[in-house]
Amino acid sequence: METSTYNWNPFFARIIAIWIFSSFATAVVAQTPQSDRPVPILTGNAGYFTTVDAGRYELVPEVNPVLLLPLGDKWLVESRGQFYGEFERPADSQPYGGKIDKDLNYLQADYIADPYLTMTVGRFLTPFGIYNERLYPIWIRDLHQVPLIFPLESGSSDGIMLRGGFPLASWANLNYATYYSALTTNETLDSDRAVGGRAGMFLSRPRIEVGVSWKKLLMEGRNNSFGFHFAWQPPPVPLNVRAEYARSNYGSGYWIEGAYRFSQIPLWNKAMRRTEFVGRMQQFFAGEDQESEGDQYTLPHGGTQQPDFGMNYYLKDGLKASASYGRWLGKHNWNVWTFGVAWRFALPLGRVGD
Repeated sequence: METSTYNWNPFFARIIAIWIFSSFATAVVAQTPQSDRPVPILTGNAGYFTTVDAGRYELVPEVNPVLLLPLGDKWLVESRGQFYGEFERPADSQPYGGKIDKDLNYLQADYIADPYLTMTVGRFLTPFGIYNERLYPIWIRDLHQVPLIFPLESGSSDGIMLRGGFPLASWANLNYATYYSALTTNETLDSDRAVGGRAGMFLSRPRIEVGVSWKKLLMEGRNNSFGFHFAWQPPPVPLNVRAEYARSNYGSGYWIEGAYRFSQIPLWNKAMRRTEFVGRMQQFFAGEDQESEGDQYTLPHGGTQQPDFGMNYYLKDGLKASASYGRWLGKHNWNVWTFGVAWRFALPLGRVGD
């Protein structure tokens, strides 16, 4: 990850310039004659959030562009970058200032060998648990604050991955992912030498998924990490229930989260049906290596609990406003407030068809 320091105004100007350039490039490419083949897509999300953590105000703008480049019917090249700022005000009379972090989450080539197997080579999101791969984008996550155990399962790997799924019965499907990662010390492409995998079982009738994850470092202490995940979407109710547990030498913990959309309540007006209520309970337990090496993973110091509550309001398709409150309960206790908006975009870089 690369880090540099900027003032707020130049950063904002750069974001506007990038948006204008991408819009111009899209318009030019769209005028080029294309056949009815898959076209590249520039998609992703952008957002702006204000966080009040222990009375400290922080402005966090973020842009996550994703490029999808299909090559025929079997190949797909995909990449996601991350640009986000962390701006604080040292004193009431001074302007906000801070840093911008830039990261390459993944840059991978996928080969669809058959309906049950996809082979991936390059830099990819480590398949451990579900939050890192499925829920991390700010448009998708129900609460802006990531779980306390997120550093135990997050990250990217440089190597090769096999993944896919197949039916076990008419009501049950198995999904899997296994990988090998090489050691890379480059700041932008850093990864550990490791092996691991994840397997999940999806039951279609109750719409429940359960799964396990495993990772083993092939360097340093050769430590093992284990994880468990659960997801449930009851068919008659607009409710999402998700939970994860992770354990490693640096610590262990869990989170369980429920999000309910008020779309089925007939007595409420249209505005209320666009509203979603979210609640999360989570806990972290420090491990034997937490004091010596836990700082590099940005884990809490010591045992910590944090309940969170939030509301999402979907202004329209692709745009939502969010607000949340959490209470950090550890060696010291404080409040965590978050407010912001998230925007999802998708731009075809070519002519889609007649």
